[in-house]
Amino acid sequence: MKQGKIIVNKVYRKGKIDKRIYGSFVEHMGRVVYSGVYEPENPCADEDGFRTDVLQAVKDAGITSIRYPGGNFVSCYHWEDGIGDKKLRPRRPELAWKAVETNEFGTDEFMKWCKKAGTEPVLAVNLGTRGIEDAVHYLEYCNFQEGTTYSDMRKDNGHAEPYHVKTWCLGNEMDGMWQLGHKDAKDYGKLARETAKAMKVLDPSVELVSCGSSLNTMDTYPEWEAATLEETYEFVDYISLHQYFDGHEKNMIEFLAQADEMNQYIKTVVSVCDYIKAKKRSEKELYISFDEWGVWTHHSEETVKECEGNPWKNAAPISEMIYSFQDSLLFAEMLMTLLKNADRVKIACQSLLANISAMIMTEKGGGLWLQPNYYPFAHMANYGKGEVMDVRINAPVYQKGTKQISFLDSVVVENAEEKELVVFAVNRSENQDMEVCVEIQGYKPVDIIEHKVMISEEPEATNRESHGKIKPQDRKDMEIKGSSVKGIFPKLSWNMVRIRTE
Repeated sequence: MKQGKIIVNKVYRKGKIDKRIYGSFVEHMGRVVYSGVYEPENPCADEDGFRTDVLQAVKDAGITSIRYPGGNFVSCYHWEDGIGDKKLRPRRPELAWKAVETNEFGTDEFMKWCKKAGTEPVLAVNLGTRGIEDAVHYLEYCNFQEGTTYSDMRKDNGHAEPYHVKTWCLGNEMDGMWQLGHKDAKDYGKLARETAKAMKVLDPSVELVSCGSSLNTMDTYPEWEAATLEETYEFVDYISLHQYFDGHEKNMIEFLAQADEMNQYIKTVVSVCDYIKAKKRSEKELYISFDEWGVWTHHSEETVKECEGNPWKNAAPISEMIYSFQDSLLFAEMLMTLLKNADRVKIACQSLLANISAMIMTEKGGGLWLQPNYYPFAHMANYGKGEVMDVRINAPVYQKGTKQISFLDSVVVENAEEKELVVFAVNRSENQDMEVCVEIQGYKPVDIIEHKVMISEEPEATNRESHGKIKPQDRKDMEIKGSSVKGIFPKLSWNMVRIRTE
């Protein structure tokens, strides 16, 4: 049996967790919106056409914020199409995903949905086919009190009070050649800078997100960050990063260790931010919005084929990925990686909320079921509140060339309000349990509240056919020994241990 140690010292901390790190993402793509969050014909739909089963699943997962309306979709979107009388809204060809957009669901519906879900909205503006003026008009519609064209338009549409949307994304993946309105770094930087200046004149309270790299494999990464931040650094508050992983052709530990690559991605971009800060002699700290992340079992070419094979439909079922147990472990590690960088990563959006690379799968006209990745997310979002501890891990390693990959991946959170230390961990070994000692310094452990474990003898097993096949279970093998907590993390497992302290 492998042996592992996690050392937690009360003095050493990484950073305070921003609740928006447990966000998700709704885009007008496939069935995310239509028959995902919105389906008036569904038996469980409420008076606004929102699926109440999805709303409940969002609440249970602890999702805190939602990015909208895209994604690639936003780069040719006219936000005005999605407000006012639904009968008068235009049907338009949607170029990003080769669909027909009915605009039955738009900004006002999204805001109402967020309120019911208890989530904070994060909006994106179109800097692909539109620009500064449109972004300011959208902000005016959402946040200005009254007495102007667009604020009064919102009032006339039945929403007297401003929405006070705090966080705005300045476009989406503008470094990508696939993006409608793609720009090079210098041109995007100048456009984002001028858009930011105008938006903050209208509403100085907003926080703005500049586009960073779409992937860490982009040819322009990390020069894109350096070049765009030369223009935007003093005018924005965050830079965005996106990351998706697949890789079932890899062996298990290399597949799971992709989360380590994500960690290096963050460190690199933080270094670029700090370089620009030093270059500009600035006192301002720039933070990261990791506003698209997830596991992507389809290749991009497959999604393109799905769109081109059956184009110009409304809400066609594209890129509906079914996640295995091993996918859920990588997903869990990606969220743990974001938590490990809580000092600089403040916003994150799991992509997407429903049906496409999602935790929640819905049946049109029917119910829903939860993918295995839902459960680690819910554990962290519900119990990973407070401060991330700066832990030290001592565990066996896998040698890959010159790189050492730990068989134990973990993050520890102090929830001072509840007097808890919460250990989140993945045992990456597919053939050996691990005896883990959590050495606690500066606290006195007094009780093991619970130990949740998710395991499967079949790494490729899913919840598709048997919806409850993979889900957490309770274990009772953790025990307090002096100032330590000891127990078994099973082979290839997700673990959450909640420890009461004083």
